[in-house]
Amino acid sequence: MEQNNKEYLARFGIFTKAVVYAIIGILTAMAAFNLGGKKSGSTGALNFLAQQSYGKVLLGVTVLGLLAYVFWRFYQTFADHENAGDDSQGIAQRLGYFSSGLIYGFIAYSAVKIMVNAGSGSGGEKDIISTLLQEKYGQLLVGVIGLILAGKAIYQFYRAYSGKFREKLEESGLDDTKQKILLRSGRIGFTARGIVAAIIAYLLIKAAWSSNAQDAGGKTQAFEFMQNQFGTIIMGVVALGLVAYAVFMFLQARYRKMNID
Repeated sequence: MEQNNKEYLARFGIFTKAVVYAIIGILTAMAAFNLGGKKSGSTGALNFLAQQSYGKVLLGVTVLGLLAYVFWRFYQTFADHENAGDDSQGIAQRLGYFSSGLIYGFIAYSAVKIMVNAGSGSGGEKDIISTLLQEKYGQLLVGVIGLILAGKAIYQFYRAYSGKFREKLEESGLDDTKQKILLRSGRIGFTARGIVAAIIAYLLIKAAWSSNAQDAGGKTQAFEFMQNQFGTIIMGVVALGLVAYAVFMFLQARYRKMNID
């Protein structure tokens, strides 16, 4: 595969991720402000696409984009073209890429199931947690996953306020307006991601403690938790934060430094 083809795949994957986040944020914000919509996670976004005209075509393109993103994450993991290295920090970073690839591979699989009418996958996260809890040491494993996700939440906040999210973007190609959009969307977006990840981590740890998969969940359940504990307005604001993250990802799809060999 030529270098340019790899880069096109990576950018297409990032763009597709941005689309999914935009749909999640917009649908949930609309629900919060009584404009229609519904609290949504990745599955909700995929179901929304399926309900549109030419829904299967849209889902098919989305599957290809998600698989392109999986390719890019696995390429980062194994080719190490960003020189993360083999020390403890580098291995942790590459494991993060790998786990991200697995997650988006699962989302792509869910999209295929919806596309062939094999089911909406509405119980996805809880079904997985329920299966894990039935295994030996399942509670411990779910708790560890929750702690890892809590660490990810902290890292999202760090990226938001350290400006680390800017380091791999070619900002020389951006005018002043785009640079301001980049800075604001990045800070707001990574903060929102951190909040959502922290709540999902809490729900996972709670599920591990109670050995009850019904306590766990993904983004949809995180939004429900926000609404119940902090009110609809807070839920809507965080949802708009995910839209900001989508804007940042659209910019990343265009301006990210790839350096793919």
